[in-house]
Amino acid sequence: MNLEKGSFMTEISKNKTEVIVVGGGPAGIACAVTVARAGHEVVLIERGSFAGSKNVFGGAIYAQPTREIFPDFEKDAPIERLNVEHKYAILGEDDSTVIAYRHKDSENPSYSVIRGKFDRWMAEQAKKEGVILVEETVVRELLIEDEKVVGVKTELEEYYADIVVLADGVNSLLAKQIGFREKIEPKDVALSVKEVIKLGREKINERFNITDDEGCIYEIFGGPMLGMLGLGFIYTNKESVSIGLGVGLDALCEKNLKPYEVLEELKKHPAIAPLIKDGELLEYSAHLIPEGGYKKIPTLFGAGVMIAGDAAMLVNNLHWEGTNLAMISGKIAGETALKALVRGDFSEKMLSRYQKELENSFVMKDLKTYRNLMDEAHNRSESFMDYYLREVNGFFRMFTTVDSIPKREKFRKFIFDFIKKRNIIELIKDAFSAFKLLWSILIK
Repeated sequence: MNLEKGSFMTEISKNKTEVIVVGGGPAGIACAVTVARAGHEVVLIERGSFAGSKNVFGGAIYAQPTREIFPDFEKDAPIERLNVEHKYAILGEDDSTVIAYRHKDSENPSYSVIRGKFDRWMAEQAKKEGVILVEETVVRELLIEDEKVVGVKTELEEYYADIVVLADGVNSLLAKQIGFREKIEPKDVALSVKEVIKLGREKINERFNITDDEGCIYEIFGGPMLGMLGLGFIYTNKESVSIGLGVGLDALCEKNLKPYEVLEELKKHPAIAPLIKDGELLEYSAHLIPEGGYKKIPTLFGAGVMIAGDAAMLVNNLHWEGTNLAMISGKIAGETALKALVRGDFSEKMLSRYQKELENSFVMKDLKTYRNLMDEAHNRSESFMDYYLREVNGFFRMFTTVDSIPKREKFRKFIFDFIKKRNIIELIKDAFSAFKLLWSILIK
């Protein structure tokens, strides 16, 4: 049931329910569904006009974690294409190197989706499970009694619950209110911008070398982002493509750049422009994305409260994974809430099970694996996001050029110039930084 704003508690006596979830994204929906399926009362509050209206993402969802929430979602969910090819494009100023990996994983595939459609579908499934969905309602603050979160205050009324789960996105003002989150620093977030461009099925199939049911993903390094911590992306939908990028907010501020300006330059690059030529702009969106990784994860639980998804900074930025981490964290939060409801215990100690279960899942294990990534990336961004990207293209330019110069001479000159341009001291520092990072990922 989708009740009007301000009336959603009419079926719940005295404005009291068992669980309130704030935020109708993947984390919030996953949590709400988990609780409702077990027969408990849960209210899901979304500030947008519909679930998914405030969400910005590239475009892929992963089958395995999604099946944990919706086992048969592939039968009727609004899926765009099955992703069968990943391309990694390293862009110079006017040249590029593209590596392609093609596959057809029948067991654990990924699909391109349009989040507005997909989140609305998830919300509809949640309502079928018994979740009370309340849209166009903003939670202004948390209600606290005796150092325990006991409910929420909207712009209209106060509502009470045994447990409140915060899945209200990267800015999570509610988490800040209770001191679980510090002020976000520019280096801990990326500003992502995205356009959806209509091309038509035939053009997409031809330009990306795919068939009607197949999809292609581009992950883009360099180009207008040279020297900045950032990645670009292209996802193929049925009749459109999603193109965008995410760049560290600190880098944008330092260079006094607007993200849409960087995106416009990306769209003009010789390797990208032919893919979107003559397309019609359907949608533009921008949003902050957590980039701090494991070291910036806030306090995740307290008496009567848990935090999931982007609000918990659960994003694996190297792999561009956020939706799957959000779903699983929401599911674990829901499972923890169920245990607490059975015992009638909503204490901090009881809800600490949430973090323990997260630590045992791939969510925290993956984030911990890359815990030093952002520090090293920030320290050596000029090297890793500019110099070496240019040199990759420089190498292939040299390797594929046919002239009267002997090959050995060309190779020697490339190596000599490579060392001369960077100097041996900086190369040693870069190597040491890369070694430290690999050590922390593979060994430590």
